[in-house]
Amino acid sequence: MNKKRHKIVGKFQSIMEHAQALEKAPRTFGTGKNLVARQIHLIEIIGDHEGSSVTDIAKLLGVTKGAVSQNLKKLEALGFSIKQTDPQNLSRSVVKLTAKGMSAYWSHKDWHEQMDGGFAEYMDKLEEKDVDTILDFMTKTEDFLKRMLASVE
Repeated sequence: MNKKRHKIVGKFQSIMEHAQALEKAPRTFGTGKNLVARQIHLIEIIGDHEGSSVTDIAKLLGVTKGAVSQNLKKLEALGFSIKQTDPQNLSRSVVKLTAKGMSAYWSHKDWHEQMDGGFAEYMDKLEEKDVDTILDFMTKTEDFLKRMLASVE
């Protein structure tokens, strides 16, 4: 492997290790209850799209309705969210955050602002061609990882 590839692969592996550690690291977000990344991000989706259905949330996340339902049950049991009948369509349920859920939602937003370190500003200033290059790289990396996974299954 050449030097450029070694540098890229090394950096990518480091990013993956950090992402996996963050995914597993519980935080309370001021609620006294531990939440892992998938839970707080589900809370974020619900807060950002108040009154969405399980189907809506699944589409936003690109996962199955079953996966969303399973995670929602955990959030409901912890007191972060509730399902209610949609007053405009009685055959549909919508998901809402409880007061505890809203507290976690705003604490998470605040945490992101504190942790950002100029990252959002950096991304906002990227030229379109740079965004295209990054997205192309990420797509190729994703395709590569999917092929790797398929070979071990």
